[in-house]
Amino acid sequence: PAALSIFRPAWRRCKTCWAMLPEAARLRRLLRLEKVRAIAKQNAATEAAEAEGTLAQLEALVRRTSTLASGYRPGPTLPDGMALRDLGAFVGGLDRVVSATRGDAEQARRIADRKQQELARAERSRAAVGDRAVASRRALEQGRQQPVLGARRTVGTDLE
Repeated sequence: PAALSIFRPAWRRCKTCWAMLPEAARLRRLLRLEKVRAIAKQNAATEAAEAEGTLAQLEALVRRTSTLASGYRPGPTLPDGMALRDLGAFVGGLDRVVSATRGDAEQARRIADRKQQELARAERSRAAVGDRAVASRRALEQGRQQPVLGARRTVGTDLE
């Protein structure tokens, strides 16, 4: 392929191509760096998706425990004060579970937001390296092209 021809070993290049060696090495380095950054972006995307999944599970758990706790509010059907006290203790325990779950959900939201920011940062980093690699490849290809010779200057005058 023509794209890989810039990576030919140095001993197979002509004298004019010796100047291209640093540019080709730079391009190879940028392409390797782009692959590494793409892997880092993929890892960040996986972590962000896991954090979002955890957040969704915790939010669903908050809704369920809140609904459960609101269903146990004392009503007029309690037979005596002891049942009212027991129900109050049970509902108090459920309220503590709800508040702890809400705290966990808030922490999961902060983590998910941070993971999304890391994902965006990884994508910007990968895109910047990709742009530099494209620019380097263009510069290398332009350097390999034969220069266009200008029009020959006329010698003499129009009268000749």
